[in-house]
Amino acid sequence: MPDSTYWQQIADHARAENRPFFSLAPMEAVTNAIFRRVVARAAAPDVFFTEFTNAISITHPKAKFTVAGRLYVAPEEAHMPVAQLWGNDGEAFARAAEAVKDLGYEAIDINMGCPDSTVIKNHGGSDLICNFDSAAAVIAGAKTAGLPVSVKTRLGYSRLDEWRDWLTFLFQQDIPLLTIHLRTKKEMSRVPAHYEMIDDIVKLRDEIAPDTLLQLNGDIENYTDGVTLAQAHPGVDGIMIGRGIFTSPFAFEATPQEHDIKELLGLLNYQLDLYDEFAQRFDTSRFASLKRFFKIYVRNQRNAASLRNAMMETHTTDEVRQLLADSDLTK
Repeated sequence: MPDSTYWQQIADHARAENRPFFSLAPMEAVTNAIFRRVVARAAAPDVFFTEFTNAISITHPKAKFTVAGRLYVAPEEAHMPVAQLWGNDGEAFARAAEAVKDLGYEAIDINMGCPDSTVIKNHGGSDLICNFDSAAAVIAGAKTAGLPVSVKTRLGYSRLDEWRDWLTFLFQQDIPLLTIHLRTKKEMSRVPAHYEMIDDIVKLRDEIAPDTLLQLNGDIENYTDGVTLAQAHPGVDGIMIGRGIFTSPFAFEATPQEHDIKELLGLLNYQLDLYDEFAQRFDTSRFASLKRFFKIYVRNQRNAASLRNAMMETHTTDEVRQLLADSDLTK
């Protein structure tokens, strides 16, 4: 039986409220300590994940892993996120697992679904779907630290009919949670998520690993969508939202409300403040990384496109603040 205390407590809390548990998907250069705090202020999920981090980079003497990197957790965050790691080296995962445990993390998730070409070239992410032995090795390596080890994956690599063999293998690995993005690597996000597969996946889980929790990801934009999907498919325990957060920072709001532009810009200014705080704390500047977030806050208002284009030409948070102050969005 998998060590499921961590995840079982989360699932039990959600079940007591007659709902699935919710998480924000791990996303490169998105789910960092700054944006996690923004989402927590807007409407927090049950679980956050870190950006995905190469397991080798955490302990390799020549790697540029820093305390301000992908696994940084701000002291102001209410809960530790789950550390998501990628790679294909079991020994590297064993070392990384001990390291993240020492950092205070309570759970590890292994990325077996990323379709990024660089990740796959380095035999991580979705490449593990084609390499069962490596997948088993990294799971075993990660478990050596004693933390619960979960997996996030896709239905297959090139073909949808790969799902049964691949998921059967994963359910046999004694993991407390399996998160499935309901597409193949080849499909990327170009086709609708395969909701038609959900009931068969639940049945397979129940046959092989009834103690493993099942979380789904793909085309789920908000809390209401997630609850509706879980209710339509009994046996689904959790819902993960990814790109939906770019549609609304309030995606995890249990009771949908109207949010005016002042609220949205208030969140944007909060993110700008947190960015400045982070840059000062670690004497670093990565302003370009902020630009991917502007569309979350400025998208459907009058003259939003022209303002957003101007924001993309800025170089400092003060320039962004000045543009917002000069705009007529709140007038």
